[in-house]
Amino acid sequence: MTNVRDSFHSRIGFILAAAGSAIGLGNIWGFPTQAANNGGGAFLFVYLLVTLLLALPALYAEIYIGNQAQKNPVSALGDACSHFSEGIGRKAGIIGLCGAIMMLSFYTIVAGWMLAHTLSSMAELAGMTQASAWLANSSTERNILFTPIFIFLGAAIIHQGVNAGIERWSARLMPILLVMLIGLIIYILQQPGADKGLEVYLIPDFARVTDPELIISAMGQAFFSLSIGVGGMMVYGSYMQKDKDMGKLVLSITALDTGIAFLAGLLIIPALFVAEHAGLDVFQDNQLIGEGQLIFHILPALFDSMGTIGLIVSSGFFLLLSIAALTSTISSTEVPVAYMVEDKGFSRKKATWLVSIIVLCSSGLLIAFFDVLFGAVIRVLTTILQPLSCLFYFIVVGWLWKRGNKLRDVSLQKDRKWLALWGNYLRYVCPVLLTVVFVNVAILN
Repeated sequence: MTNVRDSFHSRIGFILAAAGSAIGLGNIWGFPTQAANNGGGAFLFVYLLVTLLLALPALYAEIYIGNQAQKNPVSALGDACSHFSEGIGRKAGIIGLCGAIMMLSFYTIVAGWMLAHTLSSMAELAGMTQASAWLANSSTERNILFTPIFIFLGAAIIHQGVNAGIERWSARLMPILLVMLIGLIIYILQQPGADKGLEVYLIPDFARVTDPELIISAMGQAFFSLSIGVGGMMVYGSYMQKDKDMGKLVLSITALDTGIAFLAGLLIIPALFVAEHAGLDVFQDNQLIGEGQLIFHILPALFDSMGTIGLIVSSGFFLLLSIAALTSTISSTEVPVAYMVEDKGFSRKKATWLVSIIVLCSSGLLIAFFDVLFGAVIRVLTTILQPLSCLFYFIVVGWLWKRGNKLRDVSLQKDRKWLALWGNYLRYVCPVLLTVVFVNVAILN
């Protein structure tokens, strides 16, 4: 077991890496889809509300546990639960580690699709029509080619370490992602039909904000988009100096993540109405045709209708999604890597490539039995494992963790009244809210 841990060297490096973990396909792909299907502005309003009430506290709880322990999620949860049962804490950490592998197994497949579509547009620009068509059409062969590329691209960053790999590349990729997103928004908003999309997205119909289905969808999206519940944020928190303005850091990450989701909606929802204005079938009974597949069917068709400039915009759009996917896979990969390095004595290089091979095998299994396993793995992770993991974090912070837990330190709370209020909110309110989400999403739906 190593005694010297790598770490983030700057506050901004931590924020960009953690925001990169949170900002992924859930923000740029999932959020606009949910918003378009659930009333646009009404969904946005509720999403912002539940992010503040539930998702931000969950993110805080996960990062706080890792930061106080300065260990990987398995050891951190074991330490936090030592007064009650260290074994239960470590088992919960192992479950989170398995969740990270599950997430990587399907996420890398989807990320490979983004990479393939990026190259498809480039091939079309180069006049390679046949290659472009092959890259744009889903197939087992395409999955077998592009999934490993993405897995080993992430591994190449991870094995360099926290500062030289994760922090340095997050600081490069996140600004590129932001600039590309804003550039695409400016372009799309100038197209015919975009103003109708803006109206739908930015003006809420308050009659819909009490719709139970909309509320549950917004809660689930807010919870998933911050990438909480699989230990990635916990391990990132452990790489930050102890007690280093955790509240401000969590606020910064949440603001950046939510801001990117908002901008993604500002891009994709007007783009849908631009596509509709161009004569494409986008909605049926106020629901998106194809739902999650919209970016692979509707948007490429829109880009094709724009001619050469559309192919350039298309390649930029899918490159943006590829970068977002890469920053998210890095944190999930770091969870099992940190465990193997610290608890099992592996070198970082060996741990990284071993984890990558495990992910490759898991992804291969999903590719081989795609129709049966792909959707099932996503549902199990996002509707069962992640909510239950986060519920456990709230229980740990609010009830099980005593020694070293500042949120339950009576002597500290005498001088800082907000600490008692925040601790009680995490202890009593958040578990109830999260239980409501879990029951409605995982059981009633």
